[in-house]
Amino acid sequence: MSTAPRLTALDALHRSLGATMTDFAGWDMPLRYASERDEHNAVRTRAGLFDLSHMGEITVTGPEAAAFLSYALVGNIATVGNGRARYTMIVQEDGGIVDDLIVYRLGETEYMVVANAGNAQIVLDALASRVGGFDAEVRDDRDAYALLAVQGPESPAIMKAVTDADLDGLKYYAGLPGTVAGVPALIARTGYTGEDGFELFVAPEHAEQLWRALTEAGSPHGLIPCGLSCRDTLRLEAGMPLYGHELTTALTPFDAGLGRVVKFEKEGDFVGREALTAAAERAETAPPRKLVGLIAEGRRVPRAGFPVVADGKVIGEVTSGAPSPTLGKPIAMAYVDAAFAAPGTEGVGVDIRGTHEPYEVVALPFYKRQK
Repeated sequence: MSTAPRLTALDALHRSLGATMTDFAGWDMPLRYASERDEHNAVRTRAGLFDLSHMGEITVTGPEAAAFLSYALVGNIATVGNGRARYTMIVQEDGGIVDDLIVYRLGETEYMVVANAGNAQIVLDALASRVGGFDAEVRDDRDAYALLAVQGPESPAIMKAVTDADLDGLKYYAGLPGTVAGVPALIARTGYTGEDGFELFVAPEHAEQLWRALTEAGSPHGLIPCGLSCRDTLRLEAGMPLYGHELTTALTPFDAGLGRVVKFEKEGDFVGREALTAAAERAETAPPRKLVGLIAEGRRVPRAGFPVVADGKVIGEVTSGAPSPTLGKPIAMAYVDAAFAAPGTEGVGVDIRGTHEPYEVVALPFYKRQK
């Protein structure tokens, strides 16, 4: 028996705006409002407004909250300053990636872990199972927050019209409590688009008021509502991994080229340490397949799961692929054998339904914003 998808606090508003809705990780979410290309380009050149309330917020509090999170996750959470955020991962004992996360330090002994929508319950259960022996508490706060994001080069100007918070002093991967359009919010300078932007955590009952205020403030700056479809092409151009595509339980952070998030130097043991030590050594001596960018020479679009080929042999697999509005060509991320991972490697193609389409191997990301 299938359960009805969950609705965000902005569901009725999305429908009133004519959004095309889709079931995503058990939530009914806006896929697009009109043209996903227009939405993508708005974020690259002006600004876009997203509802991300499907993300999973988990609060961890207590005197040993930092020590617990450093044990439960691969990062060194004890070194996260108050008001700062850190990208990290939670892994299985065998080192396989359970999810990639952002951890915000909200206070001396309070942290918020933000998990991907499809993994939120899995992450919550894993944290709950690991907290024994620590003077810390894990709390499911998914229903306590709505999450709105303003992304794009015009986002600072838009935000300054609706808050007197010190945005100029708010660094990338930092957050501060403030009031936005009269609504109490955690204002975070984070995002998943490759652009400057802000993510706003607010009580669900305030979400519509905030959305309307941001829409009004953003109107002179060209802000438009944006759905999940353009969020995917934006993150793909920016070379950002997506769980279930570039990250899975079959891969360790070292396999995914993200070994830098694993902090072996931190105090005490942590879940997966032994397996990750071995994975790090393997990556040094026998490099696993590497994540690369592929740019099409033709017009056919590669999709996740398509084989990457060279010299008549399969040398890898596409993890994400889509037309790139910014580059004007189809692009993909793929894991390929290390021998074929160098930018400019010739003779690489993607098997698209039996035809080997030529692709250029490039370094990630495809797109980097001008600072």
